[in-house]
Amino acid sequence: MGAMSGSASSEIDAPLQAVWAIVQDIETAPEWQKGLDTMTVLERDEQGRAIQCETTTDTKLKVFTARVRFTYAAPRELRWTQEHGDLRSMQGSWRLEEVGDGRTRATYTLDGDPGALMGRFLKGALEQKIRGILIDGRPGELKARVESA
Repeated sequence: MGAMSGSASSEIDAPLQAVWAIVQDIETAPEWQKGLDTMTVLERDEQGRAIQCETTTDTKLKVFTARVRFTYAAPRELRWTQEHGDLRSMQGSWRLEEVGDGRTRATYTLDGDPGALMGRFLKGALEQKIRGILIDGRPGELKARVESA
């Protein structure tokens, strides 16, 4: 799509259920995801899980706000789609898979279109820096959160 698209993975020294417990607790994501400043729940499903939230993300270039809808496929996948926000579009996911010996591979994917105006500024080193925050760093942040719990 645009300048903020890609995926990254990490193997975590914890069983799938332990990793899922952190991934599905999206309300605490700002505590461990760099740049994600707020996650305000607007709607919950019948199980009490957040399914619609307002978020703010500071990319150091601009603070983006979004209303995001979440869907759960426990314990292997969490998906989200922007319903309204500063980006033209955004969707992403966490996918978890058991890799043996009590370890889990976590793959984070983000596909965001910042729009024509913002997209013109996201080039070269700046694009790499933002990608490092919003995509490449996410699996390592999850790994640190899970393994320190």
